[in-house]
Amino acid sequence: MKITAHIDSSKDNHLTTVSTNGMEKELTIGSGKDGYGSYANGAELLFLALATCYCNDIYREAKKRNINIRNVKVDVSGQFGGEGETGKNITYKVHIDSDASDQEIRDLILFTDEIAEIHNTLRAGAIVSLLLEK
Repeated sequence: MKITAHIDSSKDNHLTTVSTNGMEKELTIGSGKDGYGSYANGAELLFLALATCYCNDIYREAKKRNINIRNVKVDVSGQFGGEGETGKNITYKVHIDSDASDQEIRDLILFTDEIAEIHNTLRAGAIVSLLLEK
């Protein structure tokens, strides 16, 4: 599965797209207060990626287990220091509204934590490389 993200940003214009296997979707993220960049910072979007991944995976894994889920709430938090410093103390919690037993929901939550792709990418310390254009 090939994932891409693209930003085209200029004064008061911030076009953001993502795609999976060539299926492009536009995300609405407005320009920053001064008209440049994004009004959402990268740390916020990283935490949103964690929450989105886990939420989607809960629904996917619940379906495999024939568990009906009415609602999922995921809260992610952590800290970032000064410029160039990495995030730390990143935690998340989930609340699931379902008729399934407490044990079934607990098993679903723990299993999904083990397989959540974005979480595991960060846990593994993925290599990120800059490709310079000529």
